[in-house]
Amino acid sequence: MSDTKPDYRSTLNLPDTPFPMRGDLPKREAGWVKEWDDKGIYKKLRDVRAGKPKFVLHDGPPYANGQIHIGHAANKILKDMIVKARQLKGLDAVYVPGWDCHGLPIENAIEKLHGRNLSRDDVQAKSRAFATEQIAAQKEDFKRLGVLGEWANPYLTMNPGNEANEIRALKRIMERGFVYRGLKPVYWCFDCGSSLAEFEIEYADKKSQTLDVGFKSAEPEKLAAAFGLKTLDKEAFAVIWTTTAWTIPANQALNLNPELEYALVDTERGILLLAAVLVEKCMARYQLTGTVLATTAGKNLALLNFKHPLSDVDPGYARLSPVFLADYATADDGTGIVHSSPAYGVEDFNSCVANGIAYDDILNPVQGNGRYVDELPLFGGLNIWKAAPLVIDALRDAGRLFATETITHSYPHCWRHKTPVIYRAAAQWFVRMDEGEGVFTKDKAPQTLRQLALNAIEETSFYPENGKTRLQGMIAGRPDWCISRQRNWGVPLPFFIHTATGELHPRTMEIMDQAAAMVEAGGVEAWSKATAESIIGNDAPDYIKSTDILDVWFDSGTTHDHVLKHSHAAQSTWPADLYLEGHDQHRGWFHSSLLTACAMYDHAPYKGLLTHGFTVDGKGRKMSKSEGNVVAPQEVSGKLGAEIIRLWCASTDYSGDLAIDDKILARVVDAYRRIRNTLRFLLANVSDFDLTQDAVPLAQMLEIDRYALSRAAQLQADILAHYEVYEFHPVVSKLQIYCSEDLGSFYLDILKDRLYTTAPKSLARRSAQTALHQITQAMLRWMAPFLSFTAEEAWKVCGASESIFMETYAALPAQDDILLAKWSRIRDIRDAVNKDIETLRADGQVGSSLQANVALQVAQADHVLLASLGDDLKFVFITSAIELVAADGQSIRVKASLDIKCERCWHYRADVGQDPAHPSICGRCTSNLFGAGETRKFA
Repeated sequence: MSDTKPDYRSTLNLPDTPFPMRGDLPKREAGWVKEWDDKGIYKKLRDVRAGKPKFVLHDGPPYANGQIHIGHAANKILKDMIVKARQLKGLDAVYVPGWDCHGLPIENAIEKLHGRNLSRDDVQAKSRAFATEQIAAQKEDFKRLGVLGEWANPYLTMNPGNEANEIRALKRIMERGFVYRGLKPVYWCFDCGSSLAEFEIEYADKKSQTLDVGFKSAEPEKLAAAFGLKTLDKEAFAVIWTTTAWTIPANQALNLNPELEYALVDTERGILLLAAVLVEKCMARYQLTGTVLATTAGKNLALLNFKHPLSDVDPGYARLSPVFLADYATADDGTGIVHSSPAYGVEDFNSCVANGIAYDDILNPVQGNGRYVDELPLFGGLNIWKAAPLVIDALRDAGRLFATETITHSYPHCWRHKTPVIYRAAAQWFVRMDEGEGVFTKDKAPQTLRQLALNAIEETSFYPENGKTRLQGMIAGRPDWCISRQRNWGVPLPFFIHTATGELHPRTMEIMDQAAAMVEAGGVEAWSKATAESIIGNDAPDYIKSTDILDVWFDSGTTHDHVLKHSHAAQSTWPADLYLEGHDQHRGWFHSSLLTACAMYDHAPYKGLLTHGFTVDGKGRKMSKSEGNVVAPQEVSGKLGAEIIRLWCASTDYSGDLAIDDKILARVVDAYRRIRNTLRFLLANVSDFDLTQDAVPLAQMLEIDRYALSRAAQLQADILAHYEVYEFHPVVSKLQIYCSEDLGSFYLDILKDRLYTTAPKSLARRSAQTALHQITQAMLRWMAPFLSFTAEEAWKVCGASESIFMETYAALPAQDDILLAKWSRIRDIRDAVNKDIETLRADGQVGSSLQANVALQVAQADHVLLASLGDDLKFVFITSAIELVAADGQSIRVKASLDIKCERCWHYRADVGQDPAHPSICGRCTSNLFGAGETRKFA
């Protein structure tokens, strides 16, 4: 007999897997990206799902300008998770990424790089090249994040085919009667040098000088008579209040409310016309004392004339300002009288036009660069913001300034440049929201665009639901959409405008087809270079070729047409199943897409809208380089791995802002490790399991294994319900709890003894492996949408197909509610017992739970439950012995076992050494190694 001590450790079925404990994500992920590219995995996914129902998430195109930031990353990962979850559901889940390529930011970049004095052709050539470079860089960053899509064939708004179909979309909207040309005030940014759409405006605080200005009465006798007075013995002034001193030089009228009561007030500085309810406040502001001479309703003052306040300073201002009646003149603040410069306010414009002022007579001295025209008296050539204090000085010197003070108020700003904008009248092209008739209408829409859009909103699903109210409010109250811009890099409005009448050429519809064909062949540059003579021949001398381009929101807003219906029609459906962007896109892409689709097809281009919050730091602050709180996705991918960004994104409730910083990422890393370790344990314990040969039928499996599968089925139902409504953070939370509590501290903890100590091919072990295999297969699919790299890495170890994303969610046995209820109660009792065992461990009385003997008294119902497990009960409690007694209440007594510890299974048993040939192991281990093996039924 050999003296060598047996190596019982080598007889254990210890776990083994090539799936490493360390993810080493920064190094491995790049390899997966390359492999997906090299093998054309996205194309193979399409082939696998060929003929299945499609799911189309239409990509809101990021702007092709600059390196992607963490907000871009969150947006793209959310889209990727949704598409992958639908792919695993069995749908043909298509994702065609896109880019917004025209417009001002790119033109600004070209100006910074090459100066401002480039020709139109040069700007266009350089802009196209610049956008191409930006797209290439952004594409690599998005792919590095694990986003699968049609990267080899994305959509670009600057592709000639898309540019051409955008012109055709405009033609369709014109044919439906929605497009017109008009002079009206639109938001204007001096830095852009162009008009802005409503959704390009944000509000921020601005300091302004208020001013109360007197307009001297030109008809004092009529003014007296209107108040029932015989005469006025002093000069009389209508006093206005404004925050925009720069508009005073362009004043053309005064507005009074017809129903408001106005007073004539006798003061040291003359007789003042003011809203009666504001007299006391005005007197205090002007530091005057006043006596009300008479009052009358505003409607009795209509068409009375007053003089421009600078009329005595320069003959260029020697004009009258008539009184017009308007409801927007209120007594909420100021004086109750609104001065009207129709070129610089929508309400002023509408009031003046309604009262007979012709478009040609509207004064518009502010140029597109923010300077007054040179010929404007007193202030010609000055920037309006710098001129404002000079205007105030001129009014003071003229004796027309009654008060001025500095205030801070909310004011519209350009959302690109963050600089103040103004309203400025310009001849622009508009999409009409309400009733009206277009010149080239031949297929008039059944309702107004506003009605069509509001109807479409009712048919759209919103995630979260409050997005519906927000979009409704914006559509209900929005003005007509100004779609023209005065820039170089964009899709042209291919119009010829008559020099005398301002009318479009009668062949405009035909010209638009011609322009679309030219652009399709040679890009927007082809139309830009075309001469009027080459398009309209002998009519050229009478027409001006428009150089306006379409608003960039029209570009992206019509992708539903030129992408889903044209460039990528084979991959797509219309309407798309989902649009997904940040919540600011209720006024941006969601908005413009809704309007163009309703204008063209009477329907929204999407079935659902999902909005997410902005990325902020851990304190909720907006990220900025100056604050030093920017989290760059490229740096996180290089240091921790893109998988950590993905898990952060999935675990964050995107309906609010998404907070991220180093501390938050550290917690995400810990969560990732727990999930990975659980996955590694599962893979390691099925490494010798062959599903075709070793699987145990459900009816023959041990009860706890059947319970574990039922619990997995229950969790899968929850997870798929969350995925159905695009929720991820509850999935991550439930998966973490499942890994730590259901598996780690319960099922896997109990299973170790059976997996390691029973015979390798025994029913007991194969039953456990059958359950573990199914759980692993299900779990990989649950996590694949967000932990894509890890799921794919694990799939190489245990999967049959080329990619986890070729699979569908696992078919688990049906949920057994009776089994779930039984084992839920057992787990509760087990938790109570474990607490008592832990108390003894803390006192040093036992080393592990296996050293504990438990005497357990429980109520009759619990006794029946626990007794049903027979001798397997001790395995569930992971103790060497347990004594079960029925009683009225529950009590637990724990003491250290007096038996000997088995060297192989570590149980404390009286039969250790019963076989003289194996003196250090128990009878159970002897049987498992050399005999028939132990019998397990429940655990």
